Amino acid sequence: MKAVLVANPKGGSGKTTLSTNLAGMLAVAGEEVRLLDLDRQQSASQWLARRSDSLPAINKVEGAQAEGKGWLVIDSPAALHGKNLDHALKLVHKVLIPIGASLFDIQASRDFLQVLADEKLVRKGKIDIAVVGMRMAPRTRAAVTLEQYLDGLDLPVLAHVREAQNYVNAAFEGKTIFDLPPYLAERDQEDWLEIAKWIRK
Repeated sequence: MKAVLVANPKGGSGKTTLSTNLAGMLAVAGEEVRLLDLDRQQSASQWLARRSDSLPAINKVEGAQAEGKGWLVIDSPAALHGKNLDHALKLVHKVLIPIGASLFDIQASRDFLQVLADEKLVRKGKIDIAVVGMRMAPRTRAAVTLEQYLDGLDLPVLAHVREAQNYVNAAFEGKTIFDLPPYLAERDQEDWLEIAKWIRK
């Protein structure tokens, strides 16, 4: 199984939005997808419970069931660290880090990236790490600050996901932007092109 951990220790950084839409992108492409929700709030699980059987399947799994073929997407909790982080990293081959456009998001992410860099599996090159800028409102000071921070990272920055109501509206129905018709979500879907390439590389 190919597995991706979506992680950032700060709450509200966009982990669940990134996790659910990543799972949706893979499912719409015909992949077998499992979603593991490690967050206490269980937001991804609640979203999945709203998802219609008529949409491309995304299967919920518990930790002990995270085996098999296809893809596993892990939505991690806030404050992921220590043994819990070690355990999560042993399950995956890629880590996606969503970073929001605020000073607090940037600071928390900077510390987390250093923790990740010190992990043995990362140091040995067995896990790929990439960053996604979340809720990028164009031409705002926060967006410019985040872009400057991301430009200084020694990591691939795959996308700047804009702040869009499509994500919010789709989530209410257990959908992702990839379940929406192109005339509504084509611009948002284009933000994910580099994410799709990196995930499959």
